[in-house]
Amino acid sequence: MDSLLKHMVDMTGHRDHAMLDISVISAVQELARASQARVLTIANVRGQLFVRPRAAVGAGSPARMVELADPSNPGEPIASFPALAACIARHESNADAIDAEGNHTLWMPIWIGDKADTCLEIVNPTPYTSDTIHTIGGVVSVYRNFQNLLDYSERDSLTGLLNRKTFDDQLAKMLHSSGEQEAVSLPPGETERRHHHEEEKQWLAVVDVDHFKHVNDKFGHLYGDEVLILIANLLQSSFRAQDRVFRFGGEEFVVLLRSTTLENAKKIIDRFRINVEQHDFPQVGKVTVSVGFTSISAYDAPVVVLGRADQALYYAKSHGRNMSCHYDELVSSGQLQTIESNDTAEFF
Repeated sequence: MDSLLKHMVDMTGHRDHAMLDISVISAVQELARASQARVLTIANVRGQLFVRPRAAVGAGSPARMVELADPSNPGEPIASFPALAACIARHESNADAIDAEGNHTLWMPIWIGDKADTCLEIVNPTPYTSDTIHTIGGVVSVYRNFQNLLDYSERDSLTGLLNRKTFDDQLAKMLHSSGEQEAVSLPPGETERRHHHEEEKQWLAVVDVDHFKHVNDKFGHLYGDEVLILIANLLQSSFRAQDRVFRFGGEEFVVLLRSTTLENAKKIIDRFRINVEQHDFPQVGKVTVSVGFTSISAYDAPVVVLGRADQALYYAKSHGRNMSCHYDELVSSGQLQTIESNDTAEFF
């Protein structure tokens, strides 16, 4: 009982999803005496469900977050886990299976309404008793409730996107990740790998809905809100699962793109812009967006990164709208001058 209470105190003391994940798998691994416990993400990619690990802990080893070697990889198809797939399809609270080595795997989806995008996986060489499942179920309930509280504090109430308050923490993590990548040293002669590594960067894009004031003035704020909700949906469907999308307020959105090349960043951003251009918004008709984006470097302050993306956005807005503009290309072509202050930004 003391161990269970200790884990409950630890879990509810965090204000960060990653640390909450670490706490819950540490708790279930110890309480179930499991050989391994993982937090899995269940991602819906173009109508297909995929499973990928988010955090893991083994007996005798510390819990850790799991970083995929290829961030664009959505994971394994859920069909690779038949018992879990059936559990999700039937909206059940748990499922178990025995593998070829005789290990027992217990899956416990985290249901929020009728959706489960997180699942706990516990592996044990022996069967689970009803008492163990009951105890772990209690831990899962606390985890789900606290995850809900974190989601509520981190998300915009209108669109469901991550909010401005959450952005600062996410950008700091990306800057730290970018710094670690830039610090990687490769042996002499591995120029091809170095070139590939230098091409893949983190990116920040600022999105602004064109002529949004006109939408509100002509159709009213209810239709304006519907436009923002639909734009948010298009952002989520157009960008990748590992990217992060935020609403900054009003008609402004920000996207953090993880580990991709300039060419891919352009394709992903333009895919979103074209999806908006081709979408038929009820009553309003056609709506377009302008985008400014820039690469993220660990050597730049967050205000500088935001300022550069916003300068590129300002250029797009003042040169015809419905465009996406890359800050560095605008500077190298002489269409923008390098300024480190955020003179055009509306964020501060």
